[in-house]
Amino acid sequence: MNVSSVWDVLKWVLAVLAAGFIGQFGRVMAMRLIERRRNKRKARSLESDTEITSAPSEHLVERERLKTLLKLEKKRAKAELKKAKKEAEDS
Repeated sequence: MNVSSVWDVLKWVLAVLAAGFIGQFGRVMAMRLIERRRNKRKARSLESDTEITSAPSEHLVERERLKTLLKLEKKRAKAELKKAKKEAEDS
């Protein structure tokens, strides 16, 4: 083995190590960029979800209130009917 072939092998080993080093840090950087982008998207979707859900929540509250009123009216009507029936039986 002469010095020339050893130097060629050493150059290839150093090139492979440098490529691995660059590749590893490139991968880590890419993963950080992807994670940052996901977090931004998630934050945007959460903001839009809160905007969307704030208006319907008022609508849902009103809807539930109306349902409750209808139930109360139905119970009152049923109670009056029952009372009228009982009075008719007693007479």
